Amino acid sequence: MSTWLAELRHALDASPHAVTFFFRTDDAGWSDDRLLELLDLFARYSLPIDIAAIPAALTFSMAAELRSRIEAEPDRVAIHQHGFSHQNHESEGRKCEFGDARAAALQQSDIESGKKRLFDLFGPRVSPAFTPPWNRCTAVTGECLRRAGFRILSRDATARPLNLYGLYELPITIDWFARRKGVRLSLNELGATLAANVRTSAPVGIMFHHALMDADEQRRAGELLALLASHQNAQCYLMERIITELSQDITAQVRGHAASWRPFVTPSLAQSERK
Repeated sequence: MSTWLAELRHALDASPHAVTFFFRTDDAGWSDDRLLELLDLFARYSLPIDIAAIPAALTFSMAAELRSRIEAEPDRVAIHQHGFSHQNHESEGRKCEFGDARAAALQQSDIESGKKRLFDLFGPRVSPAFTPPWNRCTAVTGECLRRAGFRILSRDATARPLNLYGLYELPITIDWFARRKGVRLSLNELGATLAANVRTSAPVGIMFHHALMDADEQRRAGELLALLASHQNAQCYLMERIITELSQDITAQVRGHAASWRPFVTPSLAQSERK
């Protein structure tokens, strides 16, 4: 076993219950070859991965390739909407496609246009999830997503929950390319961060950007996948399955006036259901 994963393995060994993981790769529509390499890596370990696709960037040929993979393994490959064109609309501050600079009508139009394009390319197999580019959006965006029929919003764990009824939030907790004070985390630091997340009660969401993943990055990612695929306390699911189980469990517990949630239910999910 790679030494950088030792702390993660120990955390999994010590966990009193199975730990839920999910994986998301952003920016499908860019760097098609590297996306396919990453999908092949996940297939090698029979692990699931969610693809956040930029509707305006996907070509028909790439969509056909992804559709065939989804149809072949619907429990291991899923696709959902990643904004519309991944374009920054903010004149100052941090980059954002769905930020304060955009009126609700413009956000709604882009969301609906992107949804239609993905449906035209993939049909009903598109997951009802939305990942905003740069993992940023506003409360206005959340309302637009509800009107458009989305059930899942996935951003970074540091984003303030929107707490909108019916829009479940499933945040990313680990960025594979995370930086601290401008410097990328070392492998040992990444392993320690993964271990710390295992010790919480929330699903551990790991985000890749396949466009940045050369052969060395693929090898390191493969080391992580090998551990999770073989460990009895690691359970890896697609995002939609996690949210479906969470929403069903929350509903049942609300109806039964339960005093506590299941171990991996996050407070933001519980609060959003109560609103």
